[in-house]
Amino acid sequence: MSQERREMVDREHPVLSTVGQCALLDISRSSLYYRHKGNSSEDLAVMKAIDQQYLATPFYRSRRMRVWLQRQGCRASRKRVQRLMRTMGLVAVYRRPRTSNPAPGHKVYPYLLCGMDITRPNQVWAADITYIPMARGFLYLVAIMDWYSRYVVAWKLSNTLDADFCIQAQEEALGEGRPEVFNTDQGGQFTGEAFTGLLEQHGVKISMDGKGRYSDNIFVERLWRTVKYEEVYLEAYTDGRQAKSDLDAYFCFYNTQRPHQALGYCTPAEVFNEDSAPSDEHTAEGGDTKVLMGSTLVTFGKMRTYRNHGGTC
Repeated sequence: MSQERREMVDREHPVLSTVGQCALLDISRSSLYYRHKGNSSEDLAVMKAIDQQYLATPFYRSRRMRVWLQRQGCRASRKRVQRLMRTMGLVAVYRRPRTSNPAPGHKVYPYLLCGMDITRPNQVWAADITYIPMARGFLYLVAIMDWYSRYVVAWKLSNTLDADFCIQAQEEALGEGRPEVFNTDQGGQFTGEAFTGLLEQHGVKISMDGKGRYSDNIFVERLWRTVKYEEVYLEAYTDGRQAKSDLDAYFCFYNTQRPHQALGYCTPAEVFNEDSAPSDEHTAEGGDTKVLMGSTLVTFGKMRTYRNHGGTC
């Protein structure tokens, strides 16, 4: 949003000065002249290593990540690791007190999936953001997924963590259908009025993960692992244009050609486009969330840990 406001400044305005326009738009005048230097090739290499290890150990904070990097022969101070993880939008997953809000003035919604049986497409959608490394630089990827079918309804790339690209993906997804519940984490991109307001306009219930709860949005987290190991890490994207083109081809393959064991070796598109879903009822015990997929039952317990009975994606 700040980038959008900066673009609204007209330096040739006949009445309002640049200072006055910045005050009205609530932005710093110096931000108009700031040009990001970009990250060094060494930083980009460290960030790629951090990203790969984070997929395996999302509970590593900066201290342990620094130790792991040093054991791989990469010299990096803790402050540097902290800075790079912050740039990448990575936060270690661990239980901690809820001492702060995602963004000032943003409403945080309760987690609605506890005790819910997810048995059909368009019952629950979820969204999340991840970091995409390139040969020179990096991007952020947001995806919106249908929980039941694993179908990626929409996705967008951005070179900033502003909310704009998340809203664009949301608008595209809502043009395809409407879920009963939309689940996200508590990031500022998802708690802003522009994002939540659009869901409320469409009559969609809003659900948000517990702070730092990796398993609350486990299917999207598993999507990131799949996308990165089957596509991103195998390619060295030279620029955003190639990243967009290659990811577009991959998500087409993922939705329409890649069979999932947990879906009975159907593709996400086949399950998502079914006129009806299995009607077997499963009662949630002790507040568990259960997702029925053919003969596969995925359960989230009271502590929201993940168990998969019968197969994996």
